[in-house]
Amino acid sequence: MLREIREQPKAIADTLAESFRTAERIAHELHPEKIGMIYFTGSGTSYHACLAANYALSTLTGISATSLPASEFASWVSRTTRAENVLIAISQSGESADVMAAVNSARASGMQVVAVTNSPASTLTSATNLSMVAKAGKEEAVTATKSFTATLAATYALVIELARDAGAMLQDPEMLTTALRNTSNQIGETLALCGDTSRALALKFKDKEFFFMLGSGPNYPTALEGALKLKESCNLYSEGFATREFLHGPMQLVNSGTPVFMLQGQGESEQVHDLGGSFLRFGAPTTVIRRKGEGALKDLPAIEVAPDVAEVFSPLIYVVPLQLCAYYSSVIRGLNPDRPEKLTKVVK
Repeated sequence: MLREIREQPKAIADTLAESFRTAERIAHELHPEKIGMIYFTGSGTSYHACLAANYALSTLTGISATSLPASEFASWVSRTTRAENVLIAISQSGESADVMAAVNSARASGMQVVAVTNSPASTLTSATNLSMVAKAGKEEAVTATKSFTATLAATYALVIELARDAGAMLQDPEMLTTALRNTSNQIGETLALCGDTSRALALKFKDKEFFFMLGSGPNYPTALEGALKLKESCNLYSEGFATREFLHGPMQLVNSGTPVFMLQGQGESEQVHDLGGSFLRFGAPTTVIRRKGEGALKDLPAIEVAPDVAEVFSPLIYVVPLQLCAYYSSVIRGLNPDRPEKLTKVVK
């Protein structure tokens, strides 16, 4: 798991070296100006990638989109849906039974399907001629890390090209392309910035059993993914929430035994300052994940990530310290993060 976390800069760079060409071809074939609705679907970590990509599409374009867990897709989406709709199915292995069931349901309704996977010779890629394959290489740890960021990066490239083709781009596409390519170096910088801090926090919280992860905007999915990594690798109860949604009930659970991680996005320092102060008053150990150089409440410890990260692509960066915290927490607790005893790499 640690090796694969550290391989992410190369995985992103290798993926994006090809993804834009593939995304351009797919965008042309989909005729995005005629698309009615784009559905994203996936399971587990891949579903979190769907949510992050959905945020990007909704933020950067006028294309309507929504995300559904693959296991729920067929029951939520009518088979009489319009043929102008598109399903983007994300599965790192390309062999998930739930994802394939969603794909088959979408095809039965006449929808076009785009596959995004890290496995070129997979069932998912063979189900459609519109596929994007990340270049993360084989991922051996059950807890997905590099395949999450690589498939998400590939999907971001598709979002940019769909918006460009539809003439619906709300920001300069060349600037966005450059910003996405830069994430490879920014992940490398983040690994250097947060490695020691992540290990220290894992040691500090080695006796804690309940964790909360809070994020908003593009990093609401990152909070969900960070919580999932702790569940998978550490056998811990951990939950991710949209930051202010946490105030609507779950706040009651905060105390000295519940560490809280807050992902601070652009323009959120005041919100983090106010909520972080509340958590401290309730005795909750609170950590802020923020860009290097950004301000935070002085009493709140912080994990720094690379500065100058484009907000829309920030999940690629902000997830890194959460991955590292999960890895070190697992090892410190005497567990094997590569082989969670109750999980398998592919869910059939």
